[in-house]
Amino acid sequence: MSPFDVVAVGRLGVDLYPEQIGVPLAAVRTFAKSLGGTAANVAVAAARHGRRVALVSGTGADPFGEYLHQELRGYGVDDRWVATVPDLPTPVTFCEIFPPDRFPIYFYRYPTAPDLRIDPAGLDLDALRQAGVLWLTGTGLSAEPSRSAHLAALRARERAPLTILDLDYRAQFWPDEAAAGEAFRAALPLVTVAVGNAEECAVATGEHDPERAAAALLAQGLELAVVKLGGEGVLGVTATETVRVPPVRVEVVNGLGAGDAFGGALCHGLLAGWPLARVLSFANAAGAHVAARLACAPDMPTSQEVEELVTAMSDDA
Repeated sequence: MSPFDVVAVGRLGVDLYPEQIGVPLAAVRTFAKSLGGTAANVAVAAARHGRRVALVSGTGADPFGEYLHQELRGYGVDDRWVATVPDLPTPVTFCEIFPPDRFPIYFYRYPTAPDLRIDPAGLDLDALRQAGVLWLTGTGLSAEPSRSAHLAALRARERAPLTILDLDYRAQFWPDEAAAGEAFRAALPLVTVAVGNAEECAVATGEHDPERAAAALLAQGLELAVVKLGGEGVLGVTATETVRVPPVRVEVVNGLGAGDAFGGALCHGLLAGWPLARVLSFANAAGAHVAARLACAPDMPTSQEVEELVTAMSDDA
C-alpha cells in the first residue's frame, strides 16, 4: 500500500445545523444533517483537493455511526481506522447561526466520545510514519486514552516534516484553560507545524499578541507557526520568513467549518511545496468559501473553486 498523503486523527460526529438562520435553537424547526468534527472535516477538505486521505477516529454502533462511515467513503476518505465503539453513542453537534460572527455550538459527547477512545495499541504506526501529513488536534489531547495515542503517534513520527497540530481549543472539553495549555505544550516539541486562531495560540503560549505567540511556538522547535486572525487575515512565520495574508471578503453565512477548510487546503499546499504566501492565500480562500455557505463537509471546495476565488480577489485588488 502506498502511503497516504494525509492521515487525520480525532473528532468525528454528526452535525445537525439549523436551516433557519438567525433563529434561536429552541425555535428552529428543521435541521440539515452532515458529517462533522474537526479532524473529519479536514480529511474531507484534503480529499476534495485530490489527496489520498485516511481518518483515525471512532463512532458508536448505531445508525449515525453507519451514516458517518458511508459519508467518509463517499467523500473519498479511507475509514479503515474509524473504530466502532459499542458502548457509546455517535456524537451529535448542534449550532445556532447568527451571521456574521456569532455561531454558538452545542456538543453532545457524553459520557465521552468514541474518538476519545483511540488507543495507542490500535494505531498503525507504520502508516502514520509514512503519511505525507499527520494532522492531530488539541481536542484529542483532552482525555485518555486518546492523549496517550496522540503522543505515541508523535513519538513514532519523530518530528518528520508536516507533522501538524491543530490547536482546536474547545473550552467545553477541558477542566480549565491551564490544563489545555499544559497538554499543548507537552505535544508542541513533537510537531513541526502548529495552527490556531489567536485565542488558541494564547492558550498554548500565554502570548496574546500574534507575532509573539508565533515566536513562542517556533521556540518549541516548530518549523512553521500559523496564526489565523479572522477578519484580519492570517499570519505565517518560519525561522526565516514572516507572511501576512489579508482577509477574503465574503458575506458570511456560517463561520463554523471555515477553519477546517483552511486546514485541508493548508495540507494540500504544503504537500505541493508551494511558497508560504501562496499556501496561506490558498488556505485562506478555502476557508472563506465555506464561511459563505451553511454546511461544513458538504461545502468543502475543490482546488478549482479555491483558485477561482483567489483569482477574483486578485482582480478586485
